Amino acid sequence: MGFWIFMTAMNLLLPFIMIVIGYVFMKKPPKEINHLVGYRTSMSMKNKDTWDFAHRNCGRNWLITGLCMLVPSALVMCFFMGKDIETIGGFGSMVMGVQTVILVGSIIPTEIALRKNFDKDGNRIQI
Repeated sequence: MGFWIFMTAMNLLLPFIMIVIGYVFMKKPPKEINHLVGYRTSMSMKNKDTWDFAHRNCGRNWLITGLCMLVPSALVMCFFMGKDIETIGGFGSMVMGVQTVILVGSIIPTEIALRKNFDKDGNRIQI
């Protein structure tokens, strides 16, 4: 039972982190463009406007995605309560793998939004 609790906690960690960091990015993105903290892509680091836009957009995506992943991650692990360590570990690892793919995939909508709203030099597109 201890390993099941551990794996369930680990599977809920990434959604919780996405929710917290998503909220922080939306409300208080890093003030300065930097190479250590924040949503760092070549497009998001063009200027302060692209930096703030990318953080608000990515933050909203992470908040929603984290909330959507939280319940299914917990439910999947409920099906494996009382199973052997190999089964719990295998399915717990698969859940973490799917969560990681979703996390990395969340870059795509933010980059699309940046390109729809800014030209290649980081100037806002006027509609």
